Amino acid sequence: MHVRSLGFRTDLALLTLTGSVVEDRGTHLVVRTPDNPTYFWGNFLLLAEPPFAGGEREVVAAFQTEFPEASHVSVGIDLIGDRAVEDEVAQRFAEAGLDVDRAVVLTASSVHQPLRSLLDVDVRPLESDEVWQQRAELSCEIDPGVDCEKHIRFALRKNSQERALVAAGHGQRFGAFSRDAEHDGEGKGRLLSTAGIFRTEGGVARFQSVETHPDARRQGLAATVVHAAARHALDHLGAQTLVIVADEAEDAIRIYRRLGFADTERQLMLERRPPHYRA
Repeated sequence: MHVRSLGFRTDLALLTLTGSVVEDRGTHLVVRTPDNPTYFWGNFLLLAEPPFAGGEREVVAAFQTEFPEASHVSVGIDLIGDRAVEDEVAQRFAEAGLDVDRAVVLTASSVHQPLRSLLDVDVRPLESDEVWQQRAELSCEIDPGVDCEKHIRFALRKNSQERALVAAGHGQRFGAFSRDAEHDGEGKGRLLSTAGIFRTEGGVARFQSVETHPDARRQGLAATVVHAAARHALDHLGAQTLVIVADEAEDAIRIYRRLGFADTERQLMLERRPPHYRA
């Protein structure tokens, strides 16, 4: 199956680099991440085309057959063109009981300086175990609907995957850290915002998980860490195209556009989260 979507193509590239298995069934891909079975978008189906009208529940059943132990359902569709077709497909899957996630894939070959100059934070790569632990805890704090006790296990596995990418020279995760005395220990500040960037195909680097603590938003932190990660990719990873994906309904997309990213395509994802994930 040839994947047209730049968003899904870079997703798959990073997943395979971290040990995920992609099975090509011709009409769809089955993506598995054995080391992290609760990773929604590490264990999913990617359809080459939308199903015929009425076939949505068959797709859900196919997912459950492939992932009988999963408490979630995740289905992507390699659909990058007609918005009217996307709307119609999204409506059909919503009626079949799945939540619809519409995202925009943005790209840039250079980035602008953030509008704000932040003097009270340090921006640097994540390195120590303590700092990576902070990153796992931050991923719980940004989502009030998550069961943190369960989510932290997923977050620590995700950390391990990213740290392996860093060790192999594929990229880096940057953080913005406070400079307050209370957290000026071995970790040198509290992690407030973070963004990862990793090389995928030739000349392409993909952002991963831009996260900012709820109490530190609207201060320019996300723009700062995205800019730092972008400069790293352009200067040290040989990247010519930077790829970032954002929910079309969230504020983050405006931050990325101000940094110089432009809308390139759309990405349609459908999911049903487990009961403990209330968001």
